[in-house]
Amino acid sequence: METISWEDFQRVELRVGTIIKVDDFPEARKPAFILQVDFGEEVGLRKSSAQITDLYSKDELLGRQVMAVVNFPPKQIGPMMSECLVTGFHREDGAVVLVAPDSQVPNGVRLI
Repeated sequence: METISWEDFQRVELRVGTIIKVDDFPEARKPAFILQVDFGEEVGLRKSSAQITDLYSKDELLGRQVMAVVNFPPKQIGPMMSECLVTGFHREDGAVVLVAPDSQVPNGVRLI
């Protein structure tokens, strides 16, 4: 495992946001949703493609808080531009489990 400096870690903007919209993403190579996430006043709304259809329904995702990297450059994924990376862990079966705070926190709060 490669080690990084504290300064390297501080450059990554991991922030909490609330999913406010979930759409199907039929053009994706693997089953995915397009999420719109509210990161509060400072960061605003961001879109992300997320391959999380194995464990989550659209209804379960609405209103859920997630942790995402918000300072990657935008990335074209098929016909949509992904503006953040929603974080999760792969299980042995390949399903993704989302990373989220265990209590509600304000949108935009940064992981420190």
